[in-house]
Amino acid sequence: MLLLIKYTLLYGIVLMLVALGGMFSEHSGIINIALEGIMVIGGVAGVLTLTLLPPSMSPVLVVILSILMAALAGMVYSLLLAFASINLKADQTIGGTALNLLATAIAVVVAKYFSESGSAKLNYSNKPFLFTVGGVELSVFVPLGFVLLIISFIVLYKTRFGLRLRACGEHPQAADSVGINVYKMRYAGVLLSGALGAIGGMAYIVPPVQTWNFEVGVAGAGFLALAVMIFGQWKPLHICGAAMFFAVFKSLANIADSTFLAQLGWSSNIYNMMPFVASMVILAFTSKNSMAPKAEGIPYDKGSR
Repeated sequence: MLLLIKYTLLYGIVLMLVALGGMFSEHSGIINIALEGIMVIGGVAGVLTLTLLPPSMSPVLVVILSILMAALAGMVYSLLLAFASINLKADQTIGGTALNLLATAIAVVVAKYFSESGSAKLNYSNKPFLFTVGGVELSVFVPLGFVLLIISFIVLYKTRFGLRLRACGEHPQAADSVGINVYKMRYAGVLLSGALGAIGGMAYIVPPVQTWNFEVGVAGAGFLALAVMIFGQWKPLHICGAAMFFAVFKSLANIADSTFLAQLGWSSNIYNMMPFVASMVILAFTSKNSMAPKAEGIPYDKGSR
């Protein structure tokens, strides 16, 4: 049971952070299909920071700096999506897909340049990110994730910024008519999405292992986070519950060999597939009741009414 809790929290926090990022972007009116790529960029930026910082540096500073660098890299990369979608009014789905492909290519080139072996694998120490509570080893991303969840809820529903952001995703023409700069709000939503998605990417890569091959990217976690966001109806607390629900399925692959599940003799690949199968089944039955922002994916033209 402790192992199940450990892996559920580790993976659930990743899905929650990335889905929260997608939530901010879509509430502003921009569909962020590029979450997978943003995770990769955040992961490679965070890992590189870990490897380049001096070993004598305080573990607390190492954690803070690496997370900040990952968030900054995600924000910079998300600007490409924002510029293409907002200024150029390009198709947001195609733009996001292109950024997903580009991110893995960038990560491989960067990883090979800094790798001692010449491959796309980077080695690092994850010890500063781990701590133990009640016999369960967790990462700093668990408390950080819940803090960001609370902040996201407050920002979205209790602040003027959140109200304006949601207005831009529901009816941008009406928002513009009362003096809200729709373009700036959409940029803000995408930048928040980039920061949270990149932190989620680092949370996916760093805590579980001490080496990562960036040729595999983040193995579809970004797309699963999109399913979590939709299943969570673009609401922070619902997204948290959906993330933990899907994380339970993913956790089964990690505990199958050490629990009663070993008697079934199933391959771990079957358990790894379960979150994606569950997402397709659930979305097939719930997508028609979707509460998506009405103006998401529609380029805003200030001259149209």
